Amino acid sequence: MEARNCGVRHMNALSLLLVCVCPLCCRGSWMWLGVTSPGLVEKLGCSNLSLSPRQRELCSRKSILLPGVREGARLGVAECQRQFRHERWNCSTNQKVPVFGHELTSGTKETAFIYAVMAAGLVHAVTRSCSQGNMTECGCDARLRGGGSAAEGWHWGGCSDHIQYGTWFSRKFMDHTLKNMSTSRSSYTLSTMNQHNSEAGRQAINRTMSTDCRCHGVSGSCAVKTCWRTMAPFQRVGTYLKDRYEHSVQVTERSKRKMKWKDQRRLHVDKHQLIFLNKSPNYCLEDRRRGIAGTRGRRCNRTSTGPDSCNLLCCGRGYNTHVVRHVQRCECKFVWCCYVHCRRCESMNDMHTCK
Repeated sequence: MEARNCGVRHMNALSLLLVCVCPLCCRGSWMWLGVTSPGLVEKLGCSNLSLSPRQRELCSRKSILLPGVREGARLGVAECQRQFRHERWNCSTNQKVPVFGHELTSGTKETAFIYAVMAAGLVHAVTRSCSQGNMTECGCDARLRGGGSAAEGWHWGGCSDHIQYGTWFSRKFMDHTLKNMSTSRSSYTLSTMNQHNSEAGRQAINRTMSTDCRCHGVSGSCAVKTCWRTMAPFQRVGTYLKDRYEHSVQVTERSKRKMKWKDQRRLHVDKHQLIFLNKSPNYCLEDRRRGIAGTRGRRCNRTSTGPDSCNLLCCGRGYNTHVVRHVQRCECKFVWCCYVHCRRCESMNDMHTCK
């Protein structure tokens, strides 16, 4: 067992050495925590993880937040794959650093979404840990307590989610190294894009928060209400960011404050919008050099008109049809006493995969 653990530590040290040849990849290497097995991160500890030097230092000083960082990375990766599961780019990941491969540094709309959803995941997970009392240096947001409207019969109370702390930690953990980056035209512009999109992801947590209330009164009446602010389920945050992705805008390399719509109008960048530098490839064909898997062999829906349709997903190459036999238990009945009797039902279904 000791030899196995030693091998894992050597593998992660080698991954860190290789990835830090590329500073942008190194800064995003923490995202690998989202595909690790439970318990591995805590076992390795901060010093053996694929983090940038700044992130490793912050992790060592606040090691209690390490489970929250891993959970934030897991939330971000899972939500990215859920949102894009039916599209040509399905947010595929590697089991090594960098977990998103070429897409982490391509400067496309996909890069924008990755940074936004990962930053949002980090805020969400750390804030949830604070609200659940798992942290010694943060807890519920007590700033609202004592306020409200007596005339309207409600007051602030309960445990409001303390997103300010989660947002602060996410900025500190993800964005600090940008100040030490090269200021050449290409790297500085890509870094600025990533920082902008990370902040848009954090703001998505704030914009999707809601107010929950609980009634108090005699015989179930709602004479008085206690209200608190709570984060939305992360799937709702992901849906919000997917909409931002669909309406993302391209910035020019000459100015980070200018962007292009398809009709070439120039507007100021809004902090809630996602921005990108380069147009996305079509993701139709495999390109190992760029880490693009292509859509060959992907399952498609022949009757759909959405992105998972065989026409769109297969890029016009056509599709193969396979007959799949499906066996399941059906018509289950409880028999006294005491077991459940079921029939064994078989069905034959068509499955379509891209050529």
